Amino acid sequence: MTQNRSLFILLSGRGSNFIAIHEHIQKGELKATIAGVLSNLFDAPGLLKAKEFGYPVHVVAHKGMERRAHELEVEKIIDRADPAFIVLAGYMRILTADFIRKYKHQILNIHPALLPSFPGVHAQKQAWDYGVKLSGCTVHFVDEGTDTGPVILQRVVPVYDTDTVEDLEARILEQEHQAYSEAIDLVLRGGWRIEGRRVIL
Repeated sequence: MTQNRSLFILLSGRGSNFIAIHEHIQKGELKATIAGVLSNLFDAPGLLKAKEFGYPVHVVAHKGMERRAHELEVEKIIDRADPAFIVLAGYMRILTADFIRKYKHQILNIHPALLPSFPGVHAQKQAWDYGVKLSGCTVHFVDEGTDTGPVILQRVVPVYDTDTVEDLEARILEQEHQAYSEAIDLVLRGGWRIEGRRVIL
């Protein structure tokens, strides 16, 4: 039986990490397929790129819906696609414990900081404000906390004294575009296991 190497993308914005994943697949650097792209917003720019690339596109608008009811509609679409992994690419919805438990160790996220430092929103500014000399990005499995899931891969980015927040954001994003595909490739290969908080590859 052929190993399932398909991904399902969730996004709410421009989807730059999704676009980078697509480019890695097209170049043959990531042996994967994209089974679908879903957004909670009709006008998410990432959806336009997904249509341009020829992927199945879905919208489940969240306005006026209770959170879990919205998720159940999302789950129906994901389950029909039957992906190996769900990839969060700027999906600006807090996932419920029910959703996370259903897809345990199948949901990947990337965070623009070296977790456990600076979880949550505006991580790059948090790091810049704190005055750290090193920052970066973290690809992790999603658990029920905020950016607390087991770490798959991290990339380190220097913070220069002359940096603005925007400089740091751009440097981290450049590494995100490489790190996400690398981490996806690692988990698609299989053979990994989770021991406590550690992902053993």
